[in-house]
Amino acid sequence: MKRVVAGLIVQDGKLLVCQRTRHQTMPLKWEFPGGKIEEGEQPRDALRRELEEELGILAAVGDEVKRIQHEYPNGGMVELRFFVVRDYQREIENRIFRDIQWAAPKDLPKYDFLEADLTLVRDLAAGKLI
Repeated sequence: MKRVVAGLIVQDGKLLVCQRTRHQTMPLKWEFPGGKIEEGEQPRDALRRELEEELGILAAVGDEVKRIQHEYPNGGMVELRFFVVRDYQREIENRIFRDIQWAAPKDLPKYDFLEADLTLVRDLAAGKLI
């Protein structure tokens, strides 16, 4: 099973959402920034590393707010761990995504999110978790 961390970066009541490029797996889908946990790496350390690589920020990783296991139709299993990020250093820069946007939680269902993120998206849109 692939172990993945993602950051719910919160600013002024909005969340940062990121769109995959055409060349990535599941192209043009929206997601929360993050990535794979490397062998021997702690989840929070993995998220700090990924956010620096993808967005150029030094994140203060907060509480884990949701953990989801999802099996894709092709048989791929993924465990997603979502952490709140309210504070970070440096300006956010888009280093790898097609697009990044700040979205109000109630607007999240309008984005074409990855299938594994949909439960979380519904909870956030309903005002739960953060």
